[in-house]
Amino acid sequence: MGKVTGFMEYERIEEGYKPVAERVKHYKEFVIGLDDAQANKQAARCMDCGTPFCNNGCPVNNIIPDFNDMVYRDDWKAAIDTLHSTNNFPEFTGRICPAPCEAACTLNVNDEAVGIKSIEHAIIDRAWVEGWVLAQPPKFKTGKTVAVVGSGPAGMAAAQQLARAGHAVTLFEKNDRVGGLLRYGIPDFKMEKSHIDRRVDQMVKEGVTIRTGVLIGEMPKDSKVTNWAKETISATQLQKDFDAVLLAGGSEQSRDLPVPGRDLNGIHFAMEFLPQQNKVNAGDKLKGQLRADGKHVIVIGGGDTGSDCVGTSNRHGATSVTQFEVMPQPPVEENRPMTWPNWPIKLRTSSSHEEGCEREFAISTKEFIGEKGKVTGLKTVRVEWKDGKMVEVAGSEQVLKADLVLLAMGFVNPVATMLDSFGVDKDARGNAKASTDFIGGYATNVPKVFAAGDVRRGQSLVVWAIREGRQAARSVDEFLMGSSDLPR
Repeated sequence: MGKVTGFMEYERIEEGYKPVAERVKHYKEFVIGLDDAQANKQAARCMDCGTPFCNNGCPVNNIIPDFNDMVYRDDWKAAIDTLHSTNNFPEFTGRICPAPCEAACTLNVNDEAVGIKSIEHAIIDRAWVEGWVLAQPPKFKTGKTVAVVGSGPAGMAAAQQLARAGHAVTLFEKNDRVGGLLRYGIPDFKMEKSHIDRRVDQMVKEGVTIRTGVLIGEMPKDSKVTNWAKETISATQLQKDFDAVLLAGGSEQSRDLPVPGRDLNGIHFAMEFLPQQNKVNAGDKLKGQLRADGKHVIVIGGGDTGSDCVGTSNRHGATSVTQFEVMPQPPVEENRPMTWPNWPIKLRTSSSHEEGCEREFAISTKEFIGEKGKVTGLKTVRVEWKDGKMVEVAGSEQVLKADLVLLAMGFVNPVATMLDSFGVDKDARGNAKASTDFIGGYATNVPKVFAAGDVRRGQSLVVWAIREGRQAARSVDEFLMGSSDLPR
């Protein structure tokens, strides 16, 4: 695959970034992708390794050695066809996937992995420029109707696959635009929303009916989940109107931090903060937008959502930004002989961190402190792990100043009322209970109701959502038609 001796001749080429001073002034993408020559050299590094662990490392099982070889041989059209055969939206994954395929790359055993993600990014961007990404309407209609609830990557992938199989698909979204957390969770500087809009246009041409601002079931009255719905349809009515229903609503219930002072003003979930900026970027007018201008911001949670809060706060003009992580600081380099080809635990520094951020590890918040009902600081303590338990370090308490606190500790489960309204059984974590068996996979306990994506597996990656949407589409097609030609 690629050039036989390429991995010995060429170094890994990283995608570039525009300067920090320039990019923090706007919300546009700032990654400088590989040009054709760079992509060619990077693809040449793909080894003829016999067993390509990258395929299994990739949740959608991208045929990575093949498209690497095609890029090396300058056959870009075949490369995008190969990529699209397993991945409906490589422009999403080529931008925001953490690339578990690269962790599994055979070259990563003792060298730098092939830049698979950057090659994928280059392939799909060129495909759009060349006009190779076209609508694929079905050759015949089945007469069957399917409702897909939730328009994140799982719902989008499923809707597209089912429409191509000839079913009449309606994609429901409670918010005012399609995309789920891709639209209102991922900042524009990581992925501009024009990429979603192009795919929506493609899906409409393939026969998908889009209905935004429609809530299926009910929302809890005290829910902090973003919801701009203008219409509500009951679960009973949806089941009556469609031959099959696929729930792909995501895992949106944010993990809270119930410590003293939690009710102070100035403490918000990340998913109260991030969607508002995306709305403003889209041209919407918001009253009382949550802003970090001139504030000391503390982000609690060390993952990608926390990093997104860091980048957005810096663009607002925060005075300082600090990110908390309760776990100890991981090593800069993983122990490759121990972890490969699995996803390793190591220190990951994002572009947002590089723009300005203090990172605190092994720290826990004991109390929010405030004056006149407004948060002014946090009482913290250092923690360490002993015998598998987290214990406080004696004498390590301190108070840190904070005008805005953003809780970015992940998501615990889907909004319960949607599953309850359908009568879907839940697993121990509150997710929709459905197996991934080859036959009858993604079916819930409720007849003709399926579930896929984060609503079923819990908080996860966009690439896992695409995988589940595609696999669930095959199961729904098989349920409706008795068999299916859709790929799994």
